[in-house]
Amino acid sequence: MSNICSCPATERSRLAPAPIAKILRQALAEPGLIDAEDSAALFHDLSFMAERCRAAQRAFPENALHTLAIKANPLVPALRRAAHLGMGMEAASLVELHLALAAGVAPSRIVFDSPVKTEAELALALEKGVHINADSLEELARIARLRQARASESVVGLRVNPQIGIGVIAQTSVAGGDSKFGAPVNEQRAAIIAAFESYPWLSALHVHIGSQGCKLPLLVSGVSAVFALAQEINRRWAAPRIRVFDVGGGLPVAYRDDETPPTVAEYAQALRRAMPELFTPSWRLITEFGRFIQANAGWVASRIEYVKAGAQPTLVAHVGADLFLRRCYRPEDWHHDLFLTDGAGRIKTGPTRRYTVAGPLCFAGDVLARQLALPEAQPGDFLIIRDAGAYTLSMWSRYNSRQIPKVIGYDGDGFTLLRRRESLTELAAFWGA
Repeated sequence: MSNICSCPATERSRLAPAPIAKILRQALAEPGLIDAEDSAALFHDLSFMAERCRAAQRAFPENALHTLAIKANPLVPALRRAAHLGMGMEAASLVELHLALAAGVAPSRIVFDSPVKTEAELALALEKGVHINADSLEELARIARLRQARASESVVGLRVNPQIGIGVIAQTSVAGGDSKFGAPVNEQRAAIIAAFESYPWLSALHVHIGSQGCKLPLLVSGVSAVFALAQEINRRWAAPRIRVFDVGGGLPVAYRDDETPPTVAEYAQALRRAMPELFTPSWRLITEFGRFIQANAGWVASRIEYVKAGAQPTLVAHVGADLFLRRCYRPEDWHHDLFLTDGAGRIKTGPTRRYTVAGPLCFAGDVLARQLALPEAQPGDFLIIRDAGAYTLSMWSRYNSRQIPKVIGYDGDGFTLLRRRESLTELAAFWGA
Protein backbone atom coordinates (compact mmCIF):
# COMPACT_ATOMS: atom_id res chain seq x y z
CA MET A 1 0.00 0.00 0.00
CA SER A 2 1.51 3.32 -1.03
CA ASN A 3 0.94 6.96 -0.17
CA ILE A 4 -1.14 6.07 2.85
CA CYS A 5 -0.31 9.35 4.59
CA SER A 6 0.41 11.92 1.91
CA CYS A 7 0.58 15.10 4.01
CA PRO A 8 2.67 15.69 7.14
CA ALA A 9 0.83 15.69 10.44
CA THR A 10 2.34 19.06 11.35
CA GLU A 11 0.11 20.68 8.72
CA ARG A 12 -3.11 19.13 10.04
CA SER A 13 -5.15 20.06 13.06
CA ARG A 14 -7.62 17.32 12.06
CA LEU A 15 -7.91 14.50 9.55
CA ALA A 16 -9.92 15.78 6.58
CA PRO A 17 -12.74 13.83 4.86
CA ALA A 18 -10.87 13.16 1.60
CA PRO A 19 -7.83 11.47 3.23
CA ILE A 20 -10.15 9.54 5.56
CA ALA A 21 -12.16 8.24 2.61
CA LYS A 22 -8.97 7.28 0.80
CA ILE A 23 -7.82 5.21 3.78
CA LEU A 24 -11.22 3.56 3.99
CA ARG A 25 -11.06 2.57 0.32
CA GLN A 26 -7.58 1.12 0.83
CA ALA A 27 -8.72 -0.77 3.93
CA LEU A 28 -11.70 -2.23 2.07
CA ALA A 29 -9.35 -3.39 -0.68
CA GLU A 30 -6.91 -5.01 1.76
CA PRO A 31 -7.66 -8.78 1.84
CA GLY A 32 -8.97 -9.93 5.21
CA LEU A 33 -8.73 -6.55 6.92
CA ILE A 34 -12.44 -5.70 7.06
CA ASP A 35 -14.68 -8.76 7.16
CA ALA A 36 -18.41 -9.11 6.67
CA GLU A 37 -18.88 -9.18 10.46
CA ASP A 38 -17.11 -5.83 10.85
CA SER A 39 -20.20 -3.66 10.93
CA ALA A 40 -18.02 -0.89 12.40
CA ALA A 41 -14.30 -0.26 12.77
CA LEU A 42 -12.14 2.33 14.47
CA PHE A 43 -9.13 3.71 12.60
CA HIS A 44 -6.11 5.38 14.17
CA ASP A 45 -3.54 7.38 12.21
CA LEU A 46 -0.34 6.38 13.99
CA SER A 47 1.77 8.91 12.08
CA PHE A 48 -0.55 11.71 13.26
CA MET A 49 -0.28 10.44 16.84
CA ALA A 50 3.51 10.33 16.50
CA GLU A 51 3.72 13.89 15.25
CA ARG A 52 1.64 15.12 18.16
CA CYS A 53 4.07 13.37 20.52
CA ARG A 54 7.01 15.03 18.76
CA ALA A 55 5.28 18.42 18.82
CA ALA A 56 4.99 18.23 22.61
CA GLN A 57 8.62 17.18 22.90
CA ARG A 58 9.77 20.08 20.72
CA ALA A 59 7.74 22.66 22.63
CA PHE A 60 9.15 21.99 26.10
CA PRO A 61 12.68 21.71 27.53
CA GLU A 62 14.65 18.58 26.67
CA ASN A 63 14.59 17.32 30.24
CA ALA A 64 10.78 17.33 30.38
CA LEU A 65 8.96 14.04 30.88
CA HIS A 66 5.99 13.85 28.53
CA THR A 67 3.46 11.25 29.64
CA LEU A 68 0.54 10.03 27.56
CA ALA A 69 -2.72 9.89 29.51
CA ILE A 70 -3.72 6.26 29.15
CA LYS A 71 -7.38 6.97 29.90
CA ALA A 72 -7.69 8.77 26.57
CA ASN A 73 -6.96 5.58 24.60
CA PRO A 74 -5.69 2.49 26.46
CA LEU A 75 -4.74 0.37 23.42
CA VAL A 76 -1.38 -1.16 24.34
CA PRO A 77 -0.05 -1.30 20.74
CA ALA A 78 -0.66 2.46 20.43
CA LEU A 79 0.91 3.08 23.84
CA ARG A 80 3.91 1.01 22.79
CA ARG A 81 4.31 3.13 19.64
CA ALA A 82 4.27 6.28 21.77
CA ALA A 83 6.76 4.78 24.24
CA HIS A 84 9.17 4.08 21.37
CA LEU A 85 9.00 7.80 20.62
CA GLY A 86 10.17 8.59 24.15
CA MET A 87 6.80 9.15 25.80
CA GLY A 88 6.11 8.16 29.38
CA MET A 89 2.64 7.20 30.61
CA GLU A 90 0.13 8.69 33.03
CA ALA A 91 -1.95 6.04 34.81
CA ALA A 92 -5.19 6.85 36.61
CA SER A 93 -5.84 3.32 37.92
CA LEU A 94 -4.01 0.14 38.87
CA VAL A 95 -4.92 -1.46 35.52
CA GLU A 96 -3.60 1.55 33.63
CA LEU A 97 -0.36 1.19 35.59
CA HIS A 98 -0.11 -2.40 34.37
CA LEU A 99 -0.93 -1.30 30.80
CA ALA A 100 1.99 1.14 30.93
CA LEU A 101 4.30 -1.63 32.11
CA ALA A 102 2.93 -3.93 29.38
CA ALA A 103 3.78 -1.23 26.82
CA GLY A 104 7.41 -1.44 27.94
CA VAL A 105 7.57 1.86 29.82
CA ALA A 106 10.17 2.12 32.58
CA PRO A 107 8.54 2.60 36.02
CA SER A 108 10.37 5.90 36.56
CA ARG A 109 8.59 7.22 33.43
CA ILE A 110 5.13 6.31 34.72
CA VAL A 111 3.07 8.83 36.67
CA PHE A 112 0.44 7.24 38.94
CA ASP A 113 -2.44 9.69 39.39
CA SER A 114 -5.41 7.65 40.62
CA PRO A 115 -7.50 9.62 43.13
CA VAL A 116 -8.38 6.45 45.04
CA LYS A 117 -5.16 4.47 45.49
CA THR A 118 -5.34 1.59 47.95
CA GLU A 119 -2.52 0.73 50.31
CA ALA A 120 -1.66 -2.28 48.12
CA GLU A 121 -1.53 -0.10 45.02
CA LEU A 122 0.69 2.47 46.71
CA ALA A 123 2.97 -0.28 48.01
CA LEU A 124 3.33 -1.67 44.49
CA ALA A 125 4.09 1.77 43.05
CA LEU A 126 6.68 2.44 45.76
CA GLU A 127 8.26 -0.97 45.20
CA LYS A 128 8.59 -0.41 41.44
CA GLY A 129 9.77 3.20 41.71
CA VAL A 130 6.79 4.73 39.92
CA HIS A 131 6.24 8.49 40.21
CA ILE A 132 3.26 8.98 42.54
CA ASN A 133 1.08 12.06 42.66
CA ALA A 134 -0.87 11.93 45.91
CA ASP A 135 -4.37 13.32 45.52
CA SER A 136 -4.74 14.51 49.10
CA LEU A 137 -2.98 15.16 52.37
CA GLU A 138 -4.64 12.01 53.69
CA GLU A 139 -2.98 9.98 50.93
CA LEU A 140 0.40 11.53 51.81
CA ALA A 141 -0.05 10.27 55.37
CA ARG A 142 -0.72 6.78 54.00
CA ILE A 143 2.41 6.95 51.84
CA ALA A 144 4.42 8.03 54.88
CA ARG A 145 3.31 4.93 56.81
CA LEU A 146 4.14 2.67 53.86
CA ARG A 147 7.59 4.23 53.40
CA GLN A 148 8.52 3.36 56.97
CA ALA A 149 8.59 -0.30 55.97
CA ARG A 150 10.34 -0.02 52.61
CA ALA A 151 12.92 1.99 50.72
CA SER A 152 11.71 3.46 47.44
CA GLU A 153 13.06 5.37 44.47
CA SER A 154 9.64 6.83 43.70
CA VAL A 155 9.32 10.56 43.26
CA VAL A 156 6.30 11.62 45.29
CA GLY A 157 4.29 14.74 44.56
CA LEU A 158 1.06 16.29 45.78
CA ARG A 159 -1.79 17.34 43.54
CA VAL A 160 -3.03 20.83 44.37
CA ASN A 161 -6.34 22.31 43.25
CA PRO A 162 -5.65 25.98 42.39
CA GLN A 163 -9.38 26.78 42.70
CA ILE A 164 -9.27 29.25 39.80
CA GLY A 165 -12.64 28.32 38.28
CA ILE A 166 -14.05 26.04 35.62
CA GLY A 167 -14.09 26.01 31.82
CA VAL A 168 -17.07 25.85 29.50
CA ILE A 169 -17.63 22.11 30.14
CA ALA A 170 -18.28 21.75 33.85
CA GLN A 171 -18.07 17.96 33.94
CA THR A 172 -14.49 17.91 32.69
CA SER A 173 -13.26 20.93 34.65
CA VAL A 174 -11.38 20.05 37.83
CA ALA A 175 -10.09 23.36 39.21
CA GLY A 176 -13.30 24.75 40.65
CA GLY A 177 -13.77 25.58 44.28
CA ASP A 178 -15.31 22.23 45.19
CA SER A 179 -13.43 19.86 42.87
CA LYS A 180 -13.05 16.31 44.11
CA PHE A 181 -9.41 16.34 42.99
CA GLY A 182 -6.33 17.53 44.86
CA ALA A 183 -5.69 19.50 48.02
CA PRO A 184 -7.57 22.83 47.76
CA VAL A 185 -5.03 25.62 47.89
CA ASN A 186 -7.26 28.22 49.55
CA GLU A 187 -8.45 26.06 52.45
CA GLN A 188 -5.31 23.94 52.92
CA ARG A 189 -2.39 26.18 51.94
CA ALA A 190 -0.83 26.08 55.41
CA ALA A 191 -1.34 22.32 55.66
CA ILE A 192 0.25 21.79 52.23
CA ILE A 193 3.32 23.76 53.31
CA ALA A 194 3.43 21.83 56.58
CA ALA A 195 3.41 18.55 54.62
CA PHE A 196 6.71 19.52 53.00
CA GLU A 197 8.06 20.24 56.48
CA SER A 198 6.94 16.81 57.70
CA TYR A 199 7.89 14.64 54.72
CA PRO A 200 11.45 15.18 53.44
CA TRP A 201 10.79 12.70 50.60
CA LEU A 202 8.00 14.89 49.20
CA SER A 203 9.58 16.68 46.25
CA ALA A 204 7.01 17.50 43.55
CA LEU A 205 3.76 19.34 42.90
CA HIS A 206 1.03 18.46 40.42
CA VAL A 207 -1.78 20.53 38.90
CA HIS A 208 -4.42 19.75 36.29
CA ILE A 209 -7.13 22.22 35.24
CA GLY A 210 -9.41 20.13 33.03
CA SER A 211 -9.88 18.42 29.69
CA GLN A 212 -11.42 20.27 26.71
CA GLY A 213 -13.36 23.46 27.28
CA CYS A 214 -10.51 25.10 29.22
CA LYS A 215 -9.09 28.08 27.37
CA LEU A 216 -5.43 29.03 27.38
CA PRO A 217 -5.68 31.83 30.01
CA LEU A 218 -7.43 29.46 32.43
CA LEU A 219 -4.78 26.76 31.93
CA VAL A 220 -1.94 29.20 32.45
CA SER A 221 -3.61 30.80 35.47
CA GLY A 222 -4.01 27.45 37.20
CA VAL A 223 -0.44 26.34 36.57
CA SER A 224 0.87 29.75 37.67
CA ALA A 225 -1.04 29.59 40.96
CA VAL A 226 0.48 26.24 41.93
CA PHE A 227 3.94 27.18 40.69
CA ALA A 228 3.81 30.25 42.94
CA LEU A 229 3.09 27.88 45.81
CA ALA A 230 6.10 25.74 44.80
CA GLN A 231 8.34 28.81 44.86
CA GLU A 232 6.97 29.85 48.24
CA ILE A 233 7.76 26.41 49.65
CA ASN A 234 11.26 26.40 48.14
CA ARG A 235 12.11 29.72 49.75
CA ARG A 236 11.85 28.03 53.14
CA TRP A 237 14.98 25.93 52.52
CA ALA A 238 18.53 26.87 51.62
CA ALA A 239 18.42 24.13 48.98
CA PRO A 240 15.04 24.04 47.18
CA ARG A 241 12.94 20.97 47.98
CA ILE A 242 10.69 20.99 44.90
CA ARG A 243 12.38 20.44 41.54
CA VAL A 244 9.68 18.43 39.73
CA PHE A 245 6.55 20.19 38.55
CA ASP A 246 3.70 18.36 36.78
CA VAL A 247 1.53 20.73 34.70
CA GLY A 248 -1.00 18.03 33.80
CA GLY A 249 -2.70 17.97 30.41
CA GLY A 250 -5.96 19.46 29.23
CA LEU A 251 -4.86 21.14 25.99
CA PRO A 252 -8.06 21.42 23.90
CA VAL A 253 -8.37 20.16 20.33
CA ALA A 254 -10.58 21.02 17.37
CA TYR A 255 -13.77 19.05 16.77
CA ARG A 256 -14.98 21.47 14.07
CA ASP A 257 -13.12 22.98 11.13
CA ASP A 258 -13.77 26.53 12.35
CA GLU A 259 -12.21 25.88 15.78
CA THR A 260 -8.65 27.09 16.33
CA PRO A 261 -7.42 25.83 19.69
CA PRO A 262 -3.89 26.77 20.77
CA THR A 263 -1.06 24.63 19.52
CA VAL A 264 1.17 22.92 22.04
CA ALA A 265 3.93 25.36 21.06
CA GLU A 266 1.63 28.30 21.85
CA TYR A 267 0.72 26.72 25.17
CA ALA A 268 4.38 26.23 26.10
CA GLN A 269 5.18 29.82 25.07
CA ALA A 270 2.35 31.13 27.26
CA LEU A 271 3.64 29.13 30.22
CA ARG A 272 7.17 30.36 29.56
CA ARG A 273 6.04 34.00 29.48
CA ALA A 274 4.15 33.60 32.76
CA MET A 275 6.78 31.46 34.54
CA PRO A 276 10.20 31.78 32.83
CA GLU A 277 11.95 30.10 35.79
CA LEU A 278 9.94 26.92 35.19
CA PHE A 279 11.71 26.53 31.84
CA THR A 280 15.22 26.63 33.30
CA PRO A 281 17.35 23.51 33.99
CA SER A 282 16.56 23.90 37.69
CA TRP A 283 13.15 22.34 37.09
CA ARG A 284 11.93 19.12 35.55
CA LEU A 285 8.56 19.54 33.88
CA ILE A 286 6.03 16.74 33.45
CA THR A 287 3.10 16.88 31.03
CA GLU A 288 0.10 14.55 30.82
CA PHE A 289 -1.44 15.11 27.39
CA GLY A 290 -4.06 12.62 26.25
CA ARG A 291 -6.75 14.18 24.11
CA PHE A 292 -4.20 16.40 22.35
CA ILE A 293 -2.19 13.36 21.28
CA GLN A 294 -5.01 10.98 20.38
CA ALA A 295 -8.36 12.62 19.61
CA ASN A 296 -7.79 13.99 16.11
CA ALA A 297 -5.85 10.89 15.07
CA GLY A 298 -8.90 8.62 15.16
CA TRP A 299 -12.12 8.12 13.24
CA VAL A 300 -14.87 5.53 12.95
CA ALA A 301 -16.53 3.91 9.94
CA SER A 302 -19.90 2.29 10.64
CA ARG A 303 -22.10 0.61 8.08
CA ILE A 304 -25.61 2.00 7.83
CA GLU A 305 -27.94 -0.92 8.44
CA TYR A 306 -31.30 0.77 7.86
CA VAL A 307 -32.71 4.02 6.54
CA LYS A 308 -36.07 4.27 8.24
CA ALA A 309 -38.70 6.28 6.39
CA GLY A 310 -40.56 9.16 7.95
CA ALA A 311 -41.04 12.91 7.87
CA GLN A 312 -37.42 13.00 9.00
CA PRO A 313 -35.79 9.67 8.06
CA THR A 314 -33.51 7.90 10.53
CA LEU A 315 -30.16 6.34 9.73
CA VAL A 316 -29.48 3.37 12.01
CA ALA A 317 -25.74 2.71 12.48
CA HIS A 318 -23.72 0.18 14.47
CA VAL A 319 -22.18 2.63 16.95
CA GLY A 320 -23.84 5.14 19.23
CA ALA A 321 -23.79 5.72 22.95
CA ASP A 322 -21.71 2.57 23.41
CA LEU A 323 -18.72 4.31 21.76
CA PHE A 324 -19.76 7.99 21.86
CA LEU A 325 -21.15 8.11 25.35
CA ARG A 326 -20.47 11.79 25.94
CA ARG A 327 -21.88 12.84 22.57
CA CYS A 328 -25.18 11.03 23.20
CA TYR A 329 -25.60 11.97 26.86
CA ARG A 330 -24.26 15.54 26.67
CA PRO A 331 -24.78 16.70 23.05
CA GLU A 332 -24.65 20.34 24.13
CA ASP A 333 -21.03 19.84 25.24
CA TRP A 334 -19.64 17.29 22.79
CA HIS A 335 -19.61 17.41 19.00
CA HIS A 336 -18.41 15.09 16.23
CA ASP A 337 -18.55 15.89 12.52
CA LEU A 338 -20.22 13.19 10.42
CA PHE A 339 -20.18 12.44 6.70
CA LEU A 340 -21.16 9.59 4.38
CA THR A 341 -19.37 7.41 1.88
CA ASP A 342 -20.86 4.73 -0.29
CA GLY A 343 -20.12 1.07 0.32
CA ALA A 344 -16.84 1.36 -1.59
CA GLY A 345 -15.58 4.33 0.47
CA ARG A 346 -16.35 7.15 -1.98
CA ILE A 347 -17.61 10.36 -0.37
CA LYS A 348 -21.28 10.92 -1.15
CA THR A 349 -22.32 14.27 -2.59
CA GLY A 350 -25.43 15.74 -4.14
CA PRO A 351 -28.70 17.13 -2.76
CA THR A 352 -29.12 16.74 0.98
CA ARG A 353 -31.99 16.04 3.31
CA ARG A 354 -32.33 16.09 7.09
CA TYR A 355 -31.69 12.87 9.01
CA THR A 356 -31.68 11.60 12.55
CA VAL A 357 -28.54 9.48 13.07
CA ALA A 358 -29.30 6.74 15.59
CA GLY A 359 -27.12 4.12 17.25
CA PRO A 360 -27.82 0.45 17.96
CA LEU A 361 -28.75 0.57 21.65
CA CYS A 362 -32.18 0.08 23.18
CA PHE A 363 -32.81 3.47 24.70
CA ALA A 364 -34.17 6.69 23.24
CA GLY A 365 -31.09 8.80 23.91
CA ASP A 366 -28.87 6.71 21.65
CA VAL A 367 -28.72 9.41 18.98
CA LEU A 368 -25.58 10.88 17.40
CA ALA A 369 -27.28 13.73 15.53
CA ARG A 370 -30.67 15.23 14.79
CA GLN A 371 -31.70 17.36 11.83
CA LEU A 372 -28.35 16.61 10.18
CA ALA A 373 -28.10 17.50 6.49
CA LEU A 374 -26.58 14.59 4.55
CA PRO A 375 -26.70 13.39 0.94
CA GLU A 376 -29.21 10.67 0.13
CA ALA A 377 -28.31 7.64 2.24
CA GLN A 378 -28.97 3.97 1.78
CA PRO A 379 -28.19 0.74 3.62
CA GLY A 380 -24.59 -0.35 3.07
CA ASP A 381 -23.23 3.19 3.03
CA PHE A 382 -20.63 4.11 5.64
CA LEU A 383 -21.19 6.71 8.33
CA ILE A 384 -17.83 8.35 9.13
CA ILE A 385 -17.40 9.92 12.57
CA ARG A 386 -14.38 12.18 12.90
CA ASP A 387 -12.04 12.95 15.83
CA ALA A 388 -12.76 9.68 17.64
CA GLY A 389 -9.28 8.77 18.85
CA ALA A 390 -9.75 9.75 22.51
CA TYR A 391 -12.40 9.15 25.16
CA THR A 392 -14.41 6.86 22.92
CA LEU A 393 -13.12 3.29 23.10
CA SER A 394 -11.86 3.90 26.64
CA MET A 395 -15.45 4.80 27.66
CA TRP A 396 -17.05 1.82 25.90
CA SER A 397 -20.46 0.94 27.37
CA ARG A 398 -21.47 -2.68 27.99
CA TYR A 399 -25.15 -1.82 27.68
CA ASN A 400 -26.84 -4.40 25.39
CA SER A 401 -23.55 -6.37 25.51
CA ARG A 402 -22.41 -5.42 22.04
CA GLN A 403 -18.96 -6.47 20.85
CA ILE A 404 -16.08 -3.98 20.91
CA PRO A 405 -15.28 -3.27 17.24
CA LYS A 406 -12.00 -3.90 15.49
CA VAL A 407 -9.36 -1.16 15.76
CA ILE A 408 -7.06 -0.60 12.78
CA GLY A 409 -3.90 1.51 12.93
CA TYR A 410 -2.20 2.88 9.86
CA ASP A 411 0.88 4.85 8.84
CA GLY A 412 3.21 5.03 5.86
CA ASP A 413 4.05 1.33 6.23
CA GLY A 414 0.47 0.10 5.93
CA PHE A 415 -2.21 -1.19 8.25
CA THR A 416 -1.74 -2.69 11.71
CA LEU A 417 -4.41 -4.50 13.69
CA LEU A 418 -4.40 -2.72 17.07
CA ARG A 419 -7.29 -4.75 18.46
CA ARG A 420 -9.35 -7.49 16.90
CA ARG A 421 -13.12 -7.46 17.11
CA GLU A 422 -14.32 -8.91 20.39
CA SER A 423 -15.62 -12.44 19.91
CA LEU A 424 -18.95 -13.74 21.15
CA THR A 425 -17.09 -16.23 23.32
CA GLU A 426 -15.01 -13.48 24.95
CA LEU A 427 -18.09 -11.39 25.62
CA ALA A 428 -19.99 -14.32 27.10
CA ALA A 429 -16.99 -15.04 29.35
CA PHE A 430 -16.99 -11.41 30.47
CA TRP A 431 -20.47 -11.96 31.88
CA GLY A 432 -19.47 -15.22 33.56
CA ALA A 433 -20.56 -17.83 31.01
